[in-house]
Amino acid sequence: MAQDENSQQDRPQDRPQDAPVAQPTGDELALRRRVSDLEREDVAEVLRAAAGEGRLSFTELEDRLETTYNAKTYGELVHITADLPGGPSAPSTPAQYSGEQHPAQYAQSDSTPVINTFLAETKRTGGWLAPQRQEVNAVLGDVTLDYTEAQLPYDEIFVEVKSILSEVKIRVPQNAIVHLDGNPILGSVTEQEAGFGGAVDPATGPVKVFHIRGTAILGEIKVKRGPRLSKRLRLT
Repeated sequence: MAQDENSQQDRPQDRPQDAPVAQPTGDELALRRRVSDLEREDVAEVLRAAAGEGRLSFTELEDRLETTYNAKTYGELVHITADLPGGPSAPSTPAQYSGEQHPAQYAQSDSTPVINTFLAETKRTGGWLAPQRQEVNAVLGDVTLDYTEAQLPYDEIFVEVKSILSEVKIRVPQNAIVHLDGNPILGSVTEQEAGFGGAVDPATGPVKVFHIRGTAILGEIKVKRGPRLSKRLRLT
């Protein structure tokens, strides 16, 4: 009889038929996103730098580079550099701040991605997955961060920039809220006014808040809004 009772309990018709199916979270979708050749190359640079600092052996570097160039998703790249500084970080819940207009300080994290540009040009454009925190160090070079088409999983984004004899351009969505903390030293830190060609329409998408702190020494940091002119004119 006990066996019959167990059989009855296991009958499919006795189980709930409308059990809810768990939907993937925003973080899970971000980790599943397909990566570009540029993102693979960024991770390869992190690996080479780690090997140069003695964090990886030559054999480990070769193995990880091979895995990097074969990676298909953002989550794979996160796993490859999980034990190294400067690599891509997994999405996480945005930090909570007080009611002040500006946070008391920028939280520091070993996982904050860093762009170091020296006598070169670096661009982040198109549909790249933007981290919540980004650090930029530019010396005698140019850096462009274009967030207008980027995937922005966070409501608040923090960017810290040091520009020495360089030009750093940060392009934010048209309806973004920007808190700019500038420190020009024989240089300039400028922000384009909101509403190029008219008032900002809040309905164009969720409003993102950008906290940008920049130091420009004989250099320029420019914060602009909306798509590039070539995009607006549909030239690219």
